[in-house]
Amino acid sequence: MSDSGVIEITSKPISPERIINQVKTYSSGCVATYVGLIRNSSQGKAVASVEYEDTKGSAADGLKKIAQEIRQKWQVENIAVCHRVGKLEVGDINFMVAIASAHRREGFAACGYAVDRFKELLPTRKTETYTDGSTSVTSH
Repeated sequence: MSDSGVIEITSKPISPERIINQVKTYSSGCVATYVGLIRNSSQGKAVASVEYEDTKGSAADGLKKIAQEIRQKWQVENIAVCHRVGKLEVGDINFMVAIASAHRREGFAACGYAVDRFKELLPTRKTETYTDGSTSVTSH
């Protein structure tokens, strides 16, 4: 585990239990988590799949930046920020944050911040494919 915590860009399914077990400590009072899922509709259209690509090879750096910002703002014990790349289906986990802290307030605040920053930074290129055959591409 680095100073940033567990930072993971993976093409494999994300296991919430594995991530929680990686961040919790004996002094943790909680592990606040967020599990992002691919939903079945977006922009008023039915979603067939979503693909995330690390086109610049810098997605992990974006996640590390989020973890570093959290450590500057809150007293937390461990941080995990995981993002799945590749083609995902409806219901798949695409993003997970786990924050181990002594107290829930810090954990929840840091977890919410991580999700908001991920949405702002969007470190990967996102292509939504809809059941009507159309697509939408988002990247920063």
